[in-house]
This record gives sequence, structure tokens and C-alpha cells, in this order.
Amino acid sequence: MNWLEAIGSVIGIIFILLFIGLMVLFFFTGRERTARNLREIPAFTRLRRSVGLAVEAGTRVHVSLGRGGLIGLPAGSALAGLSILDRISRAATSSDRPPIATSGEGVLAVLSQDVMHTAYRSVSSEEQYDAGAGRISGLTPLSYIAGAIPVILDEQVSTNVLVGNFGSEVGLLTEASEQKGTLTVAGSDNIPAQAVLVAAAQEPLLGEEVYAGGAYLGAGGFHIASLRTQDIFRWILIVVILGGAFAKLVGLL
Repeated sequence: MNWLEAIGSVIGIIFILLFIGLMVLFFFTGRERTARNLREIPAFTRLRRSVGLAVEAGTRVHVSLGRGGLIGLPAGSALAGLSILDRISRAATSSDRPPIATSGEGVLAVLSQDVMHTAYRSVSSEEQYDAGAGRISGLTPLSYIAGAIPVILDEQVSTNVLVGNFGSEVGLLTEASEQKGTLTVAGSDNIPAQAVLVAAAQEPLLGEEVYAGGAYLGAGGFHIASLRTQDIFRWILIVVILGGAFAKLVGLL
């Protein structure tokens, strides 16, 4: 490892420690904050309403978690999807038709089952839990989509939540949802998938909105603290970029 790599590693560690420190600080100083204090994101407002209507009407919510694992950059969107699945599962434990989760990666499928099991255990309804509700629909991009489409079309789904690492083939899922006339809330960390979802999803999640689901669906104070920390780091990055551009302009770099 040369000295540039060493400096980069040190900066990365400092970044992570500062982020965690600010999260802890905001958690303890902002315990009174709730999702009502956040700016409105229409996709999550509509999703909360749709989940309630699904419980009343006896229909299902389908959460598709993509094909990203828990190692590397795709892990962030995968964890965001699991957080949303947790909140939806807790809200729908009284439904005759519990949520269904599809994924294209083995670890994600196991975690989706565990999330839903925990939701039922939290309300002492473990006997209603169905491990088959967390599924691997396929291990390649197209087989994953091919396995998820029948869930949308044939299992009385009224709402689709697509949050995770997808490719541009995710457009086939939004097309199936459109054919069925169901709501689609969708976001991804993959740029081509984002482009497709902005055009095809009824309620696309733009940029960092993908990672805000836990906070907006009432997952707890740490999620809200995370959003406040992200805002601060966003401004820090803006200042650094503008400062670098100015330094380059005047010849300091």
C-alpha cells in the first residue's frame, strides 16, 4: 500500500467515524423528531395509504429487493429495501394476505424471511407467518424478473415496492404492474434502472430518497438521525467541490 492509498484509507475511516458520531448526537438530541418533521416525499405518503387500503381490502403488498448482496455498494439499497419490508410487514400483520418479498440473491431471501418472521413475532402472531412469503424468484437478471412477474399478476397484489439493485430489466416489472393496474413505488442505486423507473414507475424514488424509507415509514429515531447526518455531509461535499473548483480556477491546484 502506497502513501496515497494509506491517506485514502485514513480519510475513509474518519468519514465513517464522523458519520456515526453525528448520527448518535442527532439521535440523542432529536428524540422528539418524527417523520412529520421531514419534508414530504409523495411516494412514501402514497405508500402508507396504499398499505392501509391493502389490509382493509384483503390484497397483498409485493416488495421486490433486487439482486444486490450485502457485500459492496449494492448493500445500501438492499438494506433500505429490507427496512421498508420490515415496516410494511408490521403494518400488515393483521391482513388475511401478508406481504410477499421476492429477490434474486440467496442471502436477501433468507433475510426477507427473517424480517417478516420478526414482524409477526413482535405482535405475538408467529403462527400466521409463512416462510414461503420470502422467495428467490431467480438467480440471473431475466430469471429473477420472470419469477417476480407472476407474483404481480396472479397473487392479488395491489401495491408493488421495488427497492434494491436492479438492471434496466426492471422495466418489465413496472410493465406487469401497469397491466394489472397496481401502484408501483420504486427506486434503485443503479443508474440505468433509475432512468427506467423515473419513466415507468408511478411513484419513483429519486437519488437518496431510496435510503429514506425507514425514516418516513416510522422505523425509529436512528433513521431520522441518519437523514439529518446525510444533509450535513451533502453540504460538506458541496463546499469541497466548489472550493476545489475555485482553487483550480485561480491556479492553486
